[in-house]
Amino acid sequence: MKAKFLLDEADLYFDVVILLIAGMAVMLTGILLFPASVGLLSYYENGVYGLLLFLFGLQTVTLGRTPAGDMRRSKPVIAAGVVIASVGIMACFVPDVFTLVPKVLLILCLCLGGFLQFLQLLVSKDKLKVWLGYGGVFRYLAIACAAVYLFSVFVGLLVWKEGLLSTLTTALSVLVYGAAILALAFLLQKIYRTYPLAAKGLDDGFGLKTDKAMLLLVGVFMLILGVLLVPVTFGRLPFSGSAQLGLLMVIFSVQMLAFGSTPIGPFRRTWLVIFLGFVFAALGIVSCVVPNILVPFLTLLVGALNIVGGGIGLAKVVLPIVKNKGRTAAVPTVLVRLSVTQISMNLVSMLFGTSMLVHHLLPGWVVGVILAANGGVLLYLMHLLMLIERLQSNIMETAS
Repeated sequence: MKAKFLLDEADLYFDVVILLIAGMAVMLTGILLFPASVGLLSYYENGVYGLLLFLFGLQTVTLGRTPAGDMRRSKPVIAAGVVIASVGIMACFVPDVFTLVPKVLLILCLCLGGFLQFLQLLVSKDKLKVWLGYGGVFRYLAIACAAVYLFSVFVGLLVWKEGLLSTLTTALSVLVYGAAILALAFLLQKIYRTYPLAAKGLDDGFGLKTDKAMLLLVGVFMLILGVLLVPVTFGRLPFSGSAQLGLLMVIFSVQMLAFGSTPIGPFRRTWLVIFLGFVFAALGIVSCVVPNILVPFLTLLVGALNIVGGGIGLAKVVLPIVKNKGRTAAVPTVLVRLSVTQISMNLVSMLFGTSMLVHHLLPGWVVGVILAANGGVLLYLMHLLMLIERLQSNIMETAS
């Protein structure tokens, strides 16, 4: 009986999802710093920087919640978010070579962003004064926001001045920062449940909904991965397969937690799916922070998920087409393009998964080209879905 709640529909809000994953990332980093400080574990600094930058970019693109505060999701804001996420992706993938840019960008996001948001908290007419006036949970919200912003500045200083504190003290500081983020997430979830209108984000004005924004970032991820694999194959660049798998697992987890969209297809967003999403997030975070420790397991898992997910997705598209061949009326061109795009995407997914499980099935540079093409296909899919939504909206307006 107690396990029945796992099949209940979850009501986790998207910005809460991002905060929970960010809090997990920071807390797990703090925890892993303890064994790393005594040489029991390796520690991949670029993986941590890249993961945090990706989450900053994700929040900016999907919600307009930039490191400097909430903004309307205009095209420049979304472009800035994509750039931040892209720098994070490259930081994860390329160790040693690409270090200065992500470090500086992360310091800006943490220090400058934290300071600006703390300043907004103090001077904004609809934040600190109003929240304190409301009392109750809103007072705790004010405290949690202040703690997150101030610790953001402090952790940014630790990134800037390495060795400012001992490793143990740094680990404790990072743990407290992560705990503050998680506390903020839980408070926001409680407030959103009570006041659902508070969860509404700022509109973008051109129809890039949250799921499409995620598709945009996944497409960018695949493009960057594919492009980088070509010089990596020829020994021109170092590459962290561990962080690549880890970041991919984090992306899987965001999709599962936010939409119930798993690597093998969409499901009802039950608490069981949420639990599995957190497991995926934890595995991904650890793989980003600690190099190589989970690579064999995650290679098998991601490879199998890509094959199964691609096969299921392919069947869902192809079988109805075959079944209804010759029976249906003319299909709009945009839907034909959508079907072709989905077929291509699922085939590439299966090929990618197979190449992960069967070593040397394809040359590395060929895999890179395929992944880059898949990234382009995902971006085109996003374009088609937005186009279909606009067409549906126009039809409904005409009908009314």
